[in-house]
Amino acid sequence: MDFDAARLQTSMQSRYGAKGAQALRQWLDMLQQQAGKPLQQQLPAVNQFWNRAVVQTEDSVLWSQPDYWATPVETLGRGAGDCEDYVIGKYFSLLRLGVAEENLRLIYVRARMGGVGSTQSVAHMVLGHYTTPTAEPLVLDSMLDPILPSSQRRDLTPVFSFNAQGVYVAGAQPSPVERITRWSDLLARMRQEGFLP
Repeated sequence: MDFDAARLQTSMQSRYGAKGAQALRQWLDMLQQQAGKPLQQQLPAVNQFWNRAVVQTEDSVLWSQPDYWATPVETLGRGAGDCEDYVIGKYFSLLRLGVAEENLRLIYVRARMGGVGSTQSVAHMVLGHYTTPTAEPLVLDSMLDPILPSSQRRDLTPVFSFNAQGVYVAGAQPSPVERITRWSDLLARMRQEGFLP
């Protein structure tokens, strides 16, 4: 995943001013610092960067829409986002650092709230890193800094996952990611900002 840094900075400055431009510089600096480092260092660095740079909020408050997938520039510019926005930022950060897209999936889950024994759950999204397509993923989550294997996240129930290569549902053949219109819309907006996904 490549980008035109000058175009990103111009886009950020014009839309979000000095504060947005500073957030973008911090992201680009983090990516530069992590370039070439071992994966076991990159994963927590990326997870912690996004967990600290973004304040959790709802799309209805931030974008006046029930469900909006923000680009990394939009999320950093606003300094806020929902679970999808954290995951999108982490996904494209790791792609930029050279992690293969087949090793990453955006995972829709039901997250149990209220502790052990609770039956209350909410829709949530996390990023999974898979060493192989059938391996147990490590979970990067906006609600937790520690990165744990999915077997240790008993509060999460996977629904489906996807990446640029397809949509994955347990027991079914992968289907084209183009089925997810918000993904196509996100990529189109990213290209306008200077990303080359």
